[in-house]
Amino acid sequence: MSIRMEYWRTLPDEFRGLMALQVRLKTGFDPKLFELVSLRVAQISECPFCVDLHGTEARKAGETERRIGALVVWRDTPFFSPPERAALEWAERLTRLGESRSLDEPYAALQAHFSDRQIAQLTFSIAVMNAMTRIAIGFGRTPVADEAAETPSASPAPA
Repeated sequence: MSIRMEYWRTLPDEFRGLMALQVRLKTGFDPKLFELVSLRVAQISECPFCVDLHGTEARKAGETERRIGALVVWRDTPFFSPPERAALEWAERLTRLGESRSLDEPYAALQAHFSDRQIAQLTFSIAVMNAMTRIAIGFGRTPVADEAAETPSASPAPA
């Protein structure tokens, strides 16, 4: 699929505004957790560009390959702490609003680990991330292939 529009050039001020808001929300927040939440929203939204971007950013923030790989099944692994689980649950519930039941329980879980300011930062960040995934998907933005993706994998050894 080719990109439908270079939206960052068509509305540069608006795009920069969204990006500036996301950067501001990230300030003072645990960078690994911020990227895990962003990556999980991107996965749920099935945004190839955002999955690639936030996977890369999570690695830069020091996240491990094991946890990045297990993020899609975070509930069924022992790799995530209670605060991370609360943040991931909140991200999933807000991203899947149409499927969500009451938000009282996940909100209470957040309150056990985060200040009101952190909860607001997290919630605003999830909202911005959802906007960004919809924009990228709507305009057909995909990640750029690198050399590894362009090189065919080795053929399996003969049996």
